[in-house]
Amino acid sequence: MAILYALLARGSVVLSEFSATSTNASSIAKQILEKLPGEDVDSHVSYSQDRYVFHVKRTDGLTVLCMADENSGRSVPFAFLEEIHQRFVRTYGRAIHSAQAYSMNDEFSRVLSQQMEYYSNDPNADRVSRIKGEMTQVRNVMIENIDKVLDRGERLELLVDKTANMQGNTFRFRKQARRFRTVMWWRNVKLTIALILILAVVVYVAMAFVCHGPSLPSCFK
Repeated sequence: MAILYALLARGSVVLSEFSATSTNASSIAKQILEKLPGEDVDSHVSYSQDRYVFHVKRTDGLTVLCMADENSGRSVPFAFLEEIHQRFVRTYGRAIHSAQAYSMNDEFSRVLSQQMEYYSNDPNADRVSRIKGEMTQVRNVMIENIDKVLDRGERLELLVDKTANMQGNTFRFRKQARRFRTVMWWRNVKLTIALILILAVVVYVAMAFVCHGPSLPSCFK
């Protein structure tokens, strides 16, 4: 999957999160939250770590963060963040400003999971992201090294279970398999109909020969 982890927070208070695979992204994301500017400062920024990038969108005190493969670029992750932000605000409204940590997790983590899968695997998501990617905030987003941002002396290792890519490949394989089965089913139907028509023609020609004419005169006297 292109997007492996997502989180929503008010300041440093995590309201909901979801991880598509076994990873320590949650602990790194919480450290990033602590290093972001004040809650009243809107920002759109990305932090690189090995071959993964943490993308952050903060608007009106609500922070939406995701971790994605570097090959997914910026337009798809930021389109995902924009979609999640809008859904979260529509769903919870003013309750966001006073909610306790993880109080929305049971319900909204399912939304995170569904949207992560959509933006990671559905071809339509790329078209949507290209449209949303025209936003200035995506074009001007800064990419910084996460070790520099967290100001750690030692290198901070990001541990990602390799089964993440397998999950994405499995999804695509199932989709292709369903499409292949549908194509083969229609091909078999067309072949069956063609064989029936050929058999009917052969039977008719044989009867016309035996019955002395195309109108089968001797057979229906």
